[in-house]
Amino acid sequence: MNIQEYFGRISYNKPHKDADLQTLTAIFQHHIQTIPFENLSMHCGEAIELDLQSTYNKIVRKKRGGWCLEINHLLFWALQELGYDVWILGAHSYEPAEKGYTAEINHILLKVVIKGDSYIVDAGFGGPYQMWQPLMLISGKDQPQVPGIFRFMEDNGTWYFEKVKRKHYIPEPGGADFSDTPELGNIRKIYRFTLEPRHIDDFQELNAYLQVSPDNILRKKSICSLQTTNGLLALVGWTFTEMKYNYTEDMDLVNITTLTDEEVEKTLKDKFNIVLENKLVP
Repeated sequence: MNIQEYFGRISYNKPHKDADLQTLTAIFQHHIQTIPFENLSMHCGEAIELDLQSTYNKIVRKKRGGWCLEINHLLFWALQELGYDVWILGAHSYEPAEKGYTAEINHILLKVVIKGDSYIVDAGFGGPYQMWQPLMLISGKDQPQVPGIFRFMEDNGTWYFEKVKRKHYIPEPGGADFSDTPELGNIRKIYRFTLEPRHIDDFQELNAYLQVSPDNILRKKSICSLQTTNGLLALVGWTFTEMKYNYTEDMDLVNITTLTDEEVEKTLKDKFNIVLENKLVP
């Protein structure tokens, strides 16, 4: 495992001597624009191992993506290698259909401390709720980024992460929004977490459970999403969505296409730079 090889994978070739916020932001943006959030292994009959070597081989050497447990674990390793003060945290994601947070921890994120300030870094949420830059861990402050306005709210040691929703412009009539469930108001809750440090081994059970539990969305749908320089690409089943952020004021442009089986494979290669070893069953 070699940090230069990781930099090659994320097309990062700038200086990285200082473990500062500027370098962290640059590495993070390269990471989310080259490593897709994807669960395709589950839909190709491949087991997902949660040890660092397996994750490194899959994402760096085989040029695949991964889900939050893999993507953020790899980023954790890279930031540690570069001398950052970085911690693993666990979160409960918000389920819009259930109007509540999951009972069990089901997401991994990172806290990075730079010159006494804490930042949340999460490369593994995917879709339109993926942050594009590290967010300062501060309660009640709007933090605008290209994807929208993010903020944290802290209550009695529990932190809540949310995003202000934007309207979607879908050129085809009757086009649906793949990413959301209509909710009251314009705030989309994303997840809640505490600052209790975790170890990757704390997520082994979750990693195993998500691969067999028929109820979770990752088993029900094959997902691959990647952030671009102005929006995101997402392939969910046979549905390919291209989103362009802030196409007009406070509105994102959404183009949705339904693909054939042959087009799915081609789209993975052309748009996400993914070539699968085993047959995908979308």
